[in-house]
Amino acid sequence: MILRERQNRIIEALRADGAASVQELARALRVSAATIRRDLEMLDRNGELVRTWGGAVVAPGATTREPPRGPHGGAPAGPGDEDDEVVEAPFEAAGDYDLKHRMAVAAAAMVQDGQVVILDIGTTTPLVAELLRGRDITVITTNLAVFDVLRDDDAVRLVLLGGVVRRNYRTLVGSLAEAALEQVSADVLFLSCTGVRANGHVVDNMAVEAPIKQSMIAAAERVVLLASEAKFPGTGALRLCSLTDVDTLITTTGAPDDTLAHSRNAGGEVITT
Repeated sequence: MILRERQNRIIEALRADGAASVQELARALRVSAATIRRDLEMLDRNGELVRTWGGAVVAPGATTREPPRGPHGGAPAGPGDEDDEVVEAPFEAAGDYDLKHRMAVAAAAMVQDGQVVILDIGTTTPLVAELLRGRDITVITTNLAVFDVLRDDDAVRLVLLGGVVRRNYRTLVGSLAEAALEQVSADVLFLSCTGVRANGHVVDNMAVEAPIKQSMIAAAERVVLLASEAKFPGTGALRLCSLTDVDTLITTTGAPDDTLAHSRNAGGEVITT
């Protein structure tokens, strides 16, 4: 069995069951556990699944396939049948639109004409991009949703960094993007995360995205964290930075004061929307 065929069968198994262990996949595909581990690491880097302890789970927002069925709900449909069509979950599946929009308004108001702005991976930064249309600024991003918002805007100088496309997350990741960010000097970064811990650690749950975010932090003179109350504590174990490293935190009214104090005590600005 060739590599891609085996990896396709791994993904199909996860879509069917939601999760699988290394041993289960090894038995089903009749290969060694070491081979499965290498496949899972590669698929995790590509954003096609999420690696877990001892196995993997289907990636959030991943494409899903309707269970095979015949015209009367019995035998599986044949190749080319409509029931074989893959349906992708929408990028905007993330909720809390109102919270994110309020933060986006505050973020866009901070940008001055002529500035170089990095817009991070995430679902809040495209809302910031919407509010920056028509501005005399430069926007640098690896976020394909941001690119879609600004691609036809003649006023904004738009820089899309290269990398591996993660279709389900509409992002570009990998060593090419990291290398490109080493050449960037920006005025401000609008940073997203998946969680802010009580000790002030800003974390993310995507191993392939964390190095990109860290490179963005290094490339920016000013770091603005966009984290709604839903991100306290949120999820994730990969540390991006601390609140003490953030110049401005934009959040919403339900964020805990004890955690926000880490930023304020370090001289950071906290904007509550």
